Amino acid sequence: MHKALAGAVLALTVAGVVDAAALDRRVRINNETSYDIVRFYASNTGTNSWEEDILGNDILPAGYSVMINIDDGSGYCKYDFLAVFEDGDQVQASNKNVCELSEFSFTD
Repeated sequence: MHKALAGAVLALTVAGVVDAAALDRRVRINNETSYDIVRFYASNTGTNSWEEDILGNDILPAGYSVMINIDDGSGYCKYDFLAVFEDGDQVQASNKNVCELSEFSFTD
């Protein structure tokens, strides 16, 4: 009886951990381009405008990456990304599921 109860408790604990991990909205953004990213935006697909620049006063240099928590408190998993590069170019990536995506790369 104790083994069965312990197994059930362990199964529930593991299920809870899996559920929490499924809602992890941290994404590693990789800049695999030749240019620095000077601004980066991530807005959930339910909004019609870009949220604040996540990098703020920082930049993401060419060849580097940064871990970003994309969670805006809305409960959304799908987000659009916008990177603005030092040369003025902009690259948009749409409808990215940050609850499943652990990494995203901008490339030349």
